Amino acid sequence: MTTGADRDFSVSIAEIYDQLLVPLIFQAYANDLSYRVEKLEPRNVLEIAAGTGVVTRVLASRLPDGTRVVATDLNEPMLNYAKAKQVPSGAIEWRQADALSLPFEDNAFDVMVCQFGAMFFPDKVKAFGEARRVLKPGGRFVFSVWDRISENEFADVVTEALAQRFPDDPPRFMARIPHGYHDAAQIRAELNAAGFTEVETEVVEKTSRASSPHTVAHAYCQGTPLRGEIESRDPSGLEPATDDAAIALAQKFGSGPIEGRIQAIVITAIR
Repeated sequence: MTTGADRDFSVSIAEIYDQLLVPLIFQAYANDLSYRVEKLEPRNVLEIAAGTGVVTRVLASRLPDGTRVVATDLNEPMLNYAKAKQVPSGAIEWRQADALSLPFEDNAFDVMVCQFGAMFFPDKVKAFGEARRVLKPGGRFVFSVWDRISENEFADVVTEALAQRFPDDPPRFMARIPHGYHDAAQIRAELNAAGFTEVETEVVEKTSRASSPHTVAHAYCQGTPLRGEIESRDPSGLEPATDDAAIALAQKFGSGPIEGRIQAIVITAIR
């Protein structure tokens, strides 16, 4: 179950998230997801949980003129950041929206896309039901979730390093939320409960690369809600905790440029 803190992305976090985490772990999957959407040749696309707009930007560059893209997010600072980064375009409409109660008519979109947002939905069946409602018959809901944390090496090392620093109350945001919704059978069952009967899942492995261990530590510790977990345990502990994570990463991957495995599950559900 997500909490408000789990979904709390401030302006400062949004900047770190976009500058560090996007190239580290999100860009490669944004390219993959956008390619899947492009092949469907949609005329109307809805993106939910758009974050800082990495998928939105790729879609805008790939989809032909005349394609309507509506990009939404629950978090207004993230959405404003995304809008400011995107070259103004009449093809993209930006709207704050809750995935559990979408402000759109039935049968309005050919494709709905969501990159690494479903893990945050407090009621996944309800969100999936909303996705089905706004899709046209035959429309596709294409989305991705992270695989278990053990299959995502940087996140796993950072989480274990913080557990060593806070043994009595380990910060578990990464394992609990981003990497906590990876059971393909459960995802399929919840999509079925929402009315989707045709569901395909695919495990997609990629490689994450960074210029240094500290870049990775900074991205995770200060560019996600993990930051709030650290500061709630020690208000002055953010930098020391980040340093601990960097040391652990260097011990496993080396002190120079590093790379590690990342793995996600991409799901396509047909209306």
